[in-house]
Amino acid sequence: ENQSNKDHVSQKSAPTPGDLAKVYDPNEAETRWYSLWQDSGVFQPKSDATGSDENSPSYVIMMPPPNVTGTLHMGHALTITLQDILIRYHRMKGFNTLYLPGTDHAGIATQTVVERELARHHQVSRHEIGRERFLEHVWAWKDKNGSRILDQLKTMGASADWSRLRFTM
Repeated sequence: ENQSNKDHVSQKSAPTPGDLAKVYDPNEAETRWYSLWQDSGVFQPKSDATGSDENSPSYVIMMPPPNVTGTLHMGHALTITLQDILIRYHRMKGFNTLYLPGTDHAGIATQTVVERELARHHQVSRHEIGRERFLEHVWAWKDKNGSRILDQLKTMGASADWSRLRFTM
């Protein structure tokens, strides 16, 4: 009885030195906390997360959509950081905030990448396979490779409402 009581107390109290890892792992901590925040709905507007809140002013930023073909660079990092600071500030001040994420198709760049892959792996051109089959390859490529930038944005800690993610084509 005494041991089970100790187990119950240790679950609710702060971790003991034996519970902590010898070396801090920022990747584990950041992933765990970000998942918790995202799953709890703190990145969603109050009207979505807790029901309508007509008394709170709204504050919305649309994320300029980075191209789906690339990786984030310092310009993206600066822009996303500044926008995220503004969203978090207004969220803490009680505003009903929305940070709306999205990615862009980067039409010509995507077309070029897919055309190269078709030539390299299938020895065909977009003209030989036709528009419909080419578009199937473009969408397959986007589905396979398009999440890289989104993963980078999440790793940065962007507090966007990912349930509203949009892709422009």
